Amino acid sequence: MEEIDRRIVALLAHDGRMSFTDLARETGLSVSAVHQRVRRLEKRGVIRGYAAIVNHDAIGLPLTAFVSIKPIDPAAPDDAPDRLAHLTAIEACHSVAGDESYILKVRVASPVALEDLLQQIRASAHVSTRTTVVLSTPYEHRAPVVAGEPVSGQESHD
Repeated sequence: MEEIDRRIVALLAHDGRMSFTDLARETGLSVSAVHQRVRRLEKRGVIRGYAAIVNHDAIGLPLTAFVSIKPIDPAAPDDAPDRLAHLTAIEACHSVAGDESYILKVRVASPVALEDLLQQIRASAHVSTRTTVVLSTPYEHRAPVVAGEPVSGQESHD
C-alpha cells in the first residue's frame, strides 16, 4: 500500500466522518484524487465500512461480558460461530489459541439476561462456557496504528 493510502486510512480510522475536503487538506491531494483513492481502498476491502459508535448504556445494554467457549465433545465439528450467529447479543466472536476455542464479546441488559444468553449459547453450540463480566471500560474502539504512520504521542523521525 502506498504511503498516501496509509495516511488516508489512518485519518479515516480516527474520524470516519472526515470530509473529502479535509482529507485533501491533510494529505496534500486534490479532493477528486482523495475521492478516487478512498473508493479504491473500499473496493480493495482495506476500508470495510463506516459505523456509529453507540453508547450501550443509553440503549439499554449496560452489561458487557466475555464468554469463552469450548466444545463439550472435542470430536464435534468446529461450527460454533455458525450455530451462534442468530444470537444478536453476541457482538464479536474470536477464534483463539488456548484452552477455549472462541471468545465471544456480548452485551445484554442485565445479569438475568446474561444468564439466559449463556443458556442459549450452551444449547445452540453444545459448548461449555466461562464468563468474565466487564466492570468498566476505560477505552475501546481505538483507531489502529497503520504501518508507516507515527504512533500518537510519538514524533516521526523521518
